[in-house]
Amino acid sequence: MLYFLMGISLYLVWRKKKADLQWFWIQLVLNALWSIIFFGLKNPLLAFVVIILLWVSIFLTIKSFQKVNKTAAVLLFPYLAWVSFASLLNLFIVVLNR
Repeated sequence: MLYFLMGISLYLVWRKKKADLQWFWIQLVLNALWSIIFFGLKNPLLAFVVIILLWVSIFLTIKSFQKVNKTAAVLLFPYLAWVSFASLLNLFIVVLNR
């Protein structure tokens, strides 16, 4: 569902030719990178650093999209909420495994 909302959001902004999509692509790469680091490399501390960068990039994506299409920005709120929750889980895993 989150990727569906992200896709709609991207489409709403992409169809405006002047839109800056830099932050969207950065957050998408960080999203994939987090999974590789957390699950593949089993490195929760490094994954926590990446997920914080991911959270910031999603926030900046929302700010960027809001200038072009407010609906596109709102559609990313559930994604930001989920990454906020996942960040807390990641942090607790780091703390509990020390």
